[in-house]
Amino acid sequence: MILIGLGANLDGVYGTPDQCLQECSNLLAGAGINVIKLSSIWRSAPVPISDQPWYKNAVCSVETDLNPHELLSALANIEDEAGRTREELNAARTLDLDILSYNDKIINEAQLTLPHPEIHNRSFVLYPLREIAPNWVHPILGKSVDEMIAKMPKGQEIERC
Repeated sequence: MILIGLGANLDGVYGTPDQCLQECSNLLAGAGINVIKLSSIWRSAPVPISDQPWYKNAVCSVETDLNPHELLSALANIEDEAGRTREELNAARTLDLDILSYNDKIINEAQLTLPHPEIHNRSFVLYPLREIAPNWVHPILGKSVDEMIAKMPKGQEIERC
């Protein structure tokens, strides 16, 4: 199973963060990435805590012939088309696309770490993930989505839109 996290907290080329996330299925399809399941959109506080606008987040499962590195490049291109800038770490953004897991491969390289190293610490990933893949198990930690939610650091506000 290939899992991608989607997030946005600034208006951009595709409209509001909600509109951008709703457009993501089309954007991904245009890059040869077919969305199989898409979670609800969730509203979450920025992590780390800041005065940025709250984020809209979702998670999708996809199918693609792209390998993990090609997928990473395709997602970066989609982010660029959506007006994303990369001037500062953890800055507000028009679109953020992260590979969360790629068929449970374990990759630890400078440009790509799989599974995403912060899955277990992010409510904005785990709650939407539970909607579309409740039985997914972290390939390194060996923990289910529910187990990771139970151990998640406190203080991450989130609500389904």
